[in-house]
Amino acid sequence: MERRNFLRAGATLGVAGLAGCTGLFETTSANSPPPVVEDRPDAAYYPTHIEGHAKPSMAEDGRLRVALMYSYPHRFWTITGADTNKVSIQSEDDAHLMATIWDSETMTVLPTANVSAEISKDGETVDTRDFWPMLSQNMGYHFGDNVGLDGDGTYTASLDVGSMQARGLGDLAGAFEDGTTIEIEFEYSEADKNEIMYEELSDQQGQEGAVEPMEMEMMPVSSVPAASDLPGTVIGEGTSGDARFVVATANESPEFVGDDETYLVVSPRTPHNSYPLPFMSVSATLSRDGEAVFDDSLDAGISPEFGYHYGAAVDGVESGDELAITPGSPPQVSRHEGYETAFLSFEEMTLTA
Repeated sequence: MERRNFLRAGATLGVAGLAGCTGLFETTSANSPPPVVEDRPDAAYYPTHIEGHAKPSMAEDGRLRVALMYSYPHRFWTITGADTNKVSIQSEDDAHLMATIWDSETMTVLPTANVSAEISKDGETVDTRDFWPMLSQNMGYHFGDNVGLDGDGTYTASLDVGSMQARGLGDLAGAFEDGTTIEIEFEYSEADKNEIMYEELSDQQGQEGAVEPMEMEMMPVSSVPAASDLPGTVIGEGTSGDARFVVATANESPEFVGDDETYLVVSPRTPHNSYPLPFMSVSATLSRDGEAVFDDSLDAGISPEFGYHYGAAVDGVESGDELAITPGSPPQVSRHEGYETAFLSFEEMTLTA
C-alpha cells in the first residue's frame, strides 16, 4: 500500500464515558492505583479501577482506519503459552498509548498481530517499540503499551501495521493482505491527561463480571455478533476457561468450500462483552455413527457476519452428529486488569447437532 500522511482529528481532549456505569464508582487518584485484588477468580472479574482516554487522533489508508489515543500508564499482563507476566508501571512511563484498527467498509475491527510504533517530536525520535495486541474490558481488542514522552507538545506516531492474521471471508476476502505504514499526529499534555476520567470500583472489584464497553462514536468496538445474529445454523454453545464457544455452520459456504461441504464455525468470545479471543488454537472432531468424518485443527477467519472465529470445511453436519471442540493454547493476547486470570486453561466440549 502507498504510504500516506493524514492530519490528526482535533487537538482537544475528550473523555470517553462508560455506558451505563457512570455514577457507580468513587473518584480516586490515577497516580496511586489500588493494589491488584489478591483473591481473584479464574474468570473475568471487575478490576480495581477504570480509566477514560484522550480524544482519538485518526488516520486512514484505503479501507484501513486507525485511531490512536492515550491514557494514564497502567499495569497489564503479557502472555507466553499459558503463562502470564505482569508489566508494572515504571517511573519513566508518561502515558499508555492505544491503537484500534478497523475496516471502514464493514466497520470490522481487524485482528492484525503486528503493530510497531516510532514516536517523534520536532523531528527527533522519542520512543520506538512493538505494541502488544491487547484485550481490555472497556476497549476490547486493540494494541498498546506504556511509553515515555518528552513533555507537552505535538507528536507524530509512525505505525507499521502488519497484514491481517486471519483469512478474510465475504466482504473481507482478499483485503489487508499487505502491511502498510501510517503516520498520526497527536497532542500530549500532562495537564490534559490528568483531567481524564479515573474511577475506582470499590464495591465491585474482584467480583466475577466485567465493566461495559466505552461509548466510542468515532470507531467500532471489537465485539463479535450474538449467537442469534449469526447466519446459517447455530448448533449450540459451550463454556470452557470462562470463555463462551458458539458453534454454527455457514448458510452460504465461503468460496474455498466445495459444493458438497459445509463451513464449520467456532466462535470463542468473552462471557460478558462478547469480545473475540484471537491467536489461540482450536481443533474439532466431527463424528457420525461413531466414525470421525472430520478431525483437524481450525483456521482463524474473519467476516462481518461471523466476526473473528475459527473454521474449516467439513463434509456436512447432520442431525445427531457429535462435535467435540478442543481448545489448545490460550489466546496469545496481552490482558488489561480483569482478564489476566481468565481464558488460560480449557477443557474439551461436546455438542450434538
